[in-house]
Amino acid sequence: MSAFSLSRRNLLQTGAAALAASVLPAGLARAQNPVTIGAIYVGPRDDYGWNQSHAAAMNILRGVEGVTVVEEENVPETNAVTQTMESMINLEGANLILATSFGYYTPFVVEAAMKYPAVQFRHCAPLWNAETDPKNAGSYFSYLNQAHYVNGVAAGLSSATGKLGFVAAKPVQTVLSNCNSFLLGARSVNPNATVQVIFTGEWSMPVREAEATNALIDAGCDVIGCHVDSPKVVIETAEGRGVKTCGHNADCSPLAPKGFITGAESKWETTYRIYAAALAAGEAPPNLIAGGYHNDMLRNTAFGAGATPEAVAAATAAIEALKQGQPIYVGELKDNKGNIVIAATLDNYAPELESMDYLLDGVIGSTN
Repeated sequence: MSAFSLSRRNLLQTGAAALAASVLPAGLARAQNPVTIGAIYVGPRDDYGWNQSHAAAMNILRGVEGVTVVEEENVPETNAVTQTMESMINLEGANLILATSFGYYTPFVVEAAMKYPAVQFRHCAPLWNAETDPKNAGSYFSYLNQAHYVNGVAAGLSSATGKLGFVAAKPVQTVLSNCNSFLLGARSVNPNATVQVIFTGEWSMPVREAEATNALIDAGCDVIGCHVDSPKVVIETAEGRGVKTCGHNADCSPLAPKGFITGAESKWETTYRIYAAALAAGEAPPNLIAGGYHNDMLRNTAFGAGATPEAVAAATAAIEALKQGQPIYVGELKDNKGNIVIAATLDNYAPELESMDYLLDGVIGSTN
């Protein structure tokens, strides 16, 4: 079981601590300990996707007196990340490294943490193991499927046909969870809604993403959601064809002034404020931070012109309900092959959801 297979109680306790610590003062001038944070991105920091979501949070910290931010973009998941981390530590004095790409962790972050025990390392994926990994390392992650559920609510009420599309990278758990949650959000307001999914096979493949978007539109989908590293091509392609969209990771609204509805975003500044406050106080940041709406780790992009008034009202209400623990996966639920995959209602942080390998009934597509 991964480090993120936490009980609801543990997550709520993490949430309470997060909210208490996230009120970072405008300046840290009275802090006795310097705060220098190095953030590493696998792609460009302005990709309208994964990397931009972290860079936007770092911009917030950059404006806090007493915090120094160092960034490096386009760093591949090779020994190049080791060189970047060492440069940040030895030349810039970084006392916290944020490694934001999945492939950075093993062996690169683990080995660097062992080599530099006085430096803190935090990795954005559920990989840190408390029993085997360095104590100056750790993980943070958000349950973005909750925000995709809200996307689905808004999409279901902004669609004229109830036929939604979803461009996805790979049929892995996190992607499947986002796609299935998108469907359940749509069906909460339109029981007849469907989601047709196309997997491109790669996290970033602009040509395939454009082809998938066009194929979904040709099949009659009038709202397109997605889970790829950068939604830019998906959003722009759909906008060019007069079709509405929901974003993923970062604020994509500038890409679709006519058809953008809303988007699913991780609120990384909540976590980064916790880290900065701990370092300023001379303390080690938490090894593990995880959560969703209940501990201010998610948000939805401001509603765009593609959202109907009914969609705005229902999506806003859905966010408030999720903050209070309303479950997304209300059983019994079947997959799109007719098998019962969820026998009874599950909490939004239930460990059973971490092994998701299916598409729910109502999703048109295959994981094969």
